[in-house]
Amino acid sequence: MRAPLIAALLATSLATAVAAAPTQVSAVNMPAWLERGGQMRPLAAGVNLQAGDVVHTGNGARVLLTLPEGSQFKLGEDAVFRVNTLNASDGRKTAFQATVDVLKGAFRFTTGLAGKLRQREVDIKVATITAGIRGTDIWGKSDAEKDLVCLLEGSIAVEHEGEAGFITMDQPLDFYVAPKGKPALPVAKVDPNKVANEWAPQTEPQAGKGLSQAQGRWRLVVAVAGNQAEALQWYDSLREAGYPAKIRPMAEGKFRVSLEQLASEADARALGERLKAQLNTPTVSTMRM
Repeated sequence: MRAPLIAALLATSLATAVAAAPTQVSAVNMPAWLERGGQMRPLAAGVNLQAGDVVHTGNGARVLLTLPEGSQFKLGEDAVFRVNTLNASDGRKTAFQATVDVLKGAFRFTTGLAGKLRQREVDIKVATITAGIRGTDIWGKSDAEKDLVCLLEGSIAVEHEGEAGFITMDQPLDFYVAPKGKPALPVAKVDPNKVANEWAPQTEPQAGKGLSQAQGRWRLVVAVAGNQAEALQWYDSLREAGYPAKIRPMAEGKFRVSLEQLASEADARALGERLKAQLNTPTVSTMRM
């Protein structure tokens, strides 16, 4: 009798865990930072986000966020992304709910095939444009000149700050632009080549270019220091620059400073070359974790 009971309890526990899955940082092209409770720290793959968090990305960076119901947010370089509200529903019995602000930079919100039937209520504010999403694929960006959202699949309702009423967009490649300080323009069509060749690459994770992943198994040894003080100098410099360095003691009083969870050896080597150019790091080696 005990075996079936234990199996049933484990199944219930597993189902509860799935339903309560957090929003996770699945991949990062560094540098990037997490602002939480007024404190800034490097953003690392595998970190779970919570309401109130702000993600900042640096030059050349990308961030991939996986939501509990299977959708994804992709963030481009020099972006600021704030999570206002967030729950942990997987969208099966109750809706996954979130409200986020894209204060700066490019993003893409994508719902995969398996997640299209899940329940979600996601509101994205792109500076002055608010988009209500229930299950779709959109790309958007806020920069010094304009705020923009483009529908790639599905449907969304958009509203421009200071203007009355929502506009429903339900045709692929429709886009909505609000020039800074001016009324929004009528919905228009975008050339698919522009989306594929110019817009989409701005938010796609860059494999082979220093990509880290929650399940990454490669390590870049940035420095082997002869003493703790020297190791801490490298550690602090890397973390301040948006790289989640780790420090470990070694034999003979030495210390290793490294970056971990890199997706491949090519990513580790590419990141090492970038850090040499950016921070003049000695970069010792790459290795599997």
